Order: sequence, then structure tokens, then C-alpha cells
Amino acid sequence: MTPAEVLAELAGLEDPKARAVNERHGDDHGVHLGKLRALAKRLKTQQELACRLWETDDTAARLLAILVCRPKAFERDELDSMVREARAPKVHDWLVNYVVKKNPHSEELRLAWIADPDPAVASAGWALTTERVAKKPEDLDLAGLLDVIEAEMRDAPDRLQWAMNHCLAQIGIEHAEHRTRAIGIGERLEVLKDYPTSPGCTSPFAPVWINEMVRRQHDGTVA
Repeated sequence: MTPAEVLAELAGLEDPKARAVNERHGDDHGVHLGKLRALAKRLKTQQELACRLWETDDTAARLLAILVCRPKAFERDELDSMVREARAPKVHDWLVNYVVKKNPHSEELRLAWIADPDPAVASAGWALTTERVAKKPEDLDLAGLLDVIEAEMRDAPDRLQWAMNHCLAQIGIEHAEHRTRAIGIGERLEVLKDYPTSPGCTSPFAPVWINEMVRRQHDGTVA
């Protein structure tokens, strides 16, 4: 399929109800993600098509591009530009999680992004740091990360605050030696303390999140 044919198919999948739901979360598209994934499965991996779709600046097309690209094929500067262009939250989230985390330049980008003056870019750096806290914490200054979170998280813009809070929770969950301090920081800052949480879901308030995940680990209900 050509980019034009793909865009036409995406236009045919447009659903006003889906758009209304997505726009409440800042995502300006009306395609059900299940249908988007089904289209990606049909297209399979096509790096050139992915690049062309990304260039359209259309949110649904960019989400599809992320699903059909080859994550390891991007150069560092390409990913840096893409993260700075990705203003729709879902595009930003998928790009970081599905592409950047699988790219050989991810650590270099993490270090470059975490203190970036653009809070959306900095949030990508914190997301990559959270991944390292959980999977490869060697050489990370966990106490230093807690220092930054304690000093900056309360007043950070929403997306950056959310990413820093996730890192705070992950440190408390995965590293018992820092757990008491992580919980204390969460209790003092009260970030996301009153965030509405659906029944059966864990609150994103760090002290609750940490204690619940540690409890599950002890009970053997999570890996």
C-alpha cells in the first residue's frame, strides 16, 4: 500500500465516538486502537512506509508508523527529532515504549533528554530511566534520582510529573534500600494523591503504589 492508500483506509476507520474519547486524553484521532493494530498486522514491517507516514503529521498515521517500523533502524538524531515532534500523548508514549526503548541509542538519548528544558522531552528521559531502574539499575545513582524527584516533581508539568512519579514508585518497588525514602517523598509531596482510580486498579499515588506492588511480590501474585 502507498502512503495515500493507507491514509485513505485510516480515514475510513474514523469513528466520531472514538475521536471524542481520544480527544479527552489529548489525542486528535478517531481510529480504534484495535483496528489500528489489525491494519499494522496486515501491513507487517515496512520501514520506508513508516517514515512516510510519520511525515504526514497525522496522529493515527504516526501511531501506525510506530507499529510497522523497525525500531533499530533509526539514527539517534532521527529519534530526537521525532520525540520533539510527538505532541499527541499516545504518539509520544508509543514512540518511547515501542521504538526508543528498543533502539541501540536509547541510553545516549536517556542521558540527553532527562534534563531537557522541554518537559515532554524530559518525560521521555524519565521514562527511559524508569525502565533502567526496573531492568538494569547498575551504575544508576538512585539516591541522586530521588534528590531530583524530591526537589522538582511537585511543580513539574503534568506529563513530566507523571513520568517522575513512575520513576519514584519503581525505585521504591524494586529497591528495598530506598523504599522508605521513596514512600516518604511521595507522602510529603502528595503528587497524584487524589487521582481518581477505578475499582480494582492501583492508585498512582506513589506510597500506595509501592506498598501494593511489594505486597503482591511477597504474596507471589506478580513476577
